[in-house]
Amino acid sequence: MKDIFTCVIIDDEPAAIRLLEKYIAKVSFLEVKNTFTNPLEGLKYLESEPIDLVLLDIQMPEITGIQLSKIIDKKTKIIFSTAYPQFALDSYEVAAIDYLLKPIEFERFYKAVSKIKLGNTTKASVDSTITDDFFFFKTDGKNKYAKVFLKDIRYIESLKNYIAIHLQDQQIITYNTLKHFKETLPESSFIQIHKSYIISIKHIDKIDNDSIWIHKQELPIGNTYRKSFFETIGNHQF
Repeated sequence: MKDIFTCVIIDDEPAAIRLLEKYIAKVSFLEVKNTFTNPLEGLKYLESEPIDLVLLDIQMPEITGIQLSKIIDKKTKIIFSTAYPQFALDSYEVAAIDYLLKPIEFERFYKAVSKIKLGNTTKASVDSTITDDFFFFKTDGKNKYAKVFLKDIRYIESLKNYIAIHLQDQQIITYNTLKHFKETLPESSFIQIHKSYIISIKHIDKIDNDSIWIHKQELPIGNTYRKSFFETIGNHQF
């Protein structure tokens, strides 16, 4: 494993660059090779220099960070830093390892950059201040999102290429996979019980060997998930 990972900062706000440089100086395994307020200049540099990590703003002139990330060499890992939470879902579609919301605290920054050291190359998870509270889910229509609080999610159902998020009085359909939600949702609150269902533990009303009930809705427990499900439930027993 490498001892030092090189990084580049691309952000059209000089103050944001200075803050990230300050944070990086405190991280023993990171080294800043260059910074850019012009994203196209940053792209030109990345085309000629092998860089491990790019800290990338999203809202920039000429080209957005999302667009830029699709051009950058796939070997280069990306962490987005932005003031706009609505772009979190777009970040899932590119090779980002995390998504930081400004203003960025050092603890959250360190958690994000540590992923490159640990070899964690999974797609971006929403900033922890969001994942503990709510998500934005892309719905029908261009750039349309629905805000959903995690506490309101009863269960999530796979519908082939789509996902149905079941809430108290409505369901939201979004283009995604159950695998993505399993990797993103907090394991302490959500668990997969079937190839087609992830459920909120706190919304379970009743359990038997083959099914669980959530607000009168019966859902099957798949054989593949039975053992881990009951082990998790055991951790919640008194």
